[in-house]
Amino acid sequence: MSVIQRVVKPTTRKGKKVLLKREPQVIEGPKRALFFQGRKTSDKVRGLLKDLYDIKKPDALKLSRKNDITIFENATPVEAFCKKLESPLFMMGSHSKKRPDNIVVGRMYNYTLLDMIELYVESYEGLKEFAASKITLGIKPCLIFNGPQWEQSEELKQLKSIFIDFFHREHVENVRLQGIEHTLSFNATPDGKILLRSYKVFLKKSGCRTPRVELEEIGPRVDFSLRRSKLPDEDLMKEACRKPKELKVTKKKNITTDELGTTRGRIHIGRQDINKLQTRKMKGLKKTAAERKAEKAKIKTIIVNSDMNAVNEMRG
Repeated sequence: MSVIQRVVKPTTRKGKKVLLKREPQVIEGPKRALFFQGRKTSDKVRGLLKDLYDIKKPDALKLSRKNDITIFENATPVEAFCKKLESPLFMMGSHSKKRPDNIVVGRMYNYTLLDMIELYVESYEGLKEFAASKITLGIKPCLIFNGPQWEQSEELKQLKSIFIDFFHREHVENVRLQGIEHTLSFNATPDGKILLRSYKVFLKKSGCRTPRVELEEIGPRVDFSLRRSKLPDEDLMKEACRKPKELKVTKKKNITTDELGTTRGRIHIGRQDINKLQTRKMKGLKKTAAERKAEKAKIKTIIVNSDMNAVNEMRG
């Protein structure tokens, strides 16, 4: 029996809980992101990794040591890191003469590489360079993607999906207005640049029920440009985006929902005889003995007449 086919069963209760936690869940929690450095990094890249790590915390893990990894040539070490540390998202910083100030952001599916995109950090201003007050730890940011270029290029479409996965936190049904404290803006320009801006949201008095919204930039401020990319296979991406059966909405027959959210149902019933409907039993609605006797006599007469007609037809 090969090592791949071997099934390791837990021997302790804690080991069983760990394995159950690693199994796919119907509703997944926040995804953890892994931040690490390549064989060589610049001060600009290290500062950017630190700032994005602070924004992603507490759902983030940062490695302090440098790693001799060339991810586009061999992604096996990164897959091993992500599997060991349970991190489906990763961001690697590197610097070389051929590709200076480099950032690689990507995702895993089933502990194998799904997709990744390489970005060049053209300009960078860190969190420390902005004097504004910072955000609360673990706050859910509001993501804004500006520019039609996000839907015109396959690479930008995939990068948008990666950014949404990277900064997404818990799934919520409703949003409280006072809970929106942080905004991340991604602008795609016609010349191929991606501008990342971070703002803190302030709600001011406006004299009416809806408050006046003001934004204050808190950093980091980054300008990216695309380099290399590895897009996922169509079948693998379809498998990764497949929803579990428990979350699929099954359409019920004869039930509709209008624009206001009111559910309406249609019921099909058979033909009804009004004379045989059960009514409320009140003394005033009950038939007297004479009425019941007359009704029976009428029914008897109808039966006798129908029998006589049948006999006449047979004789004729």
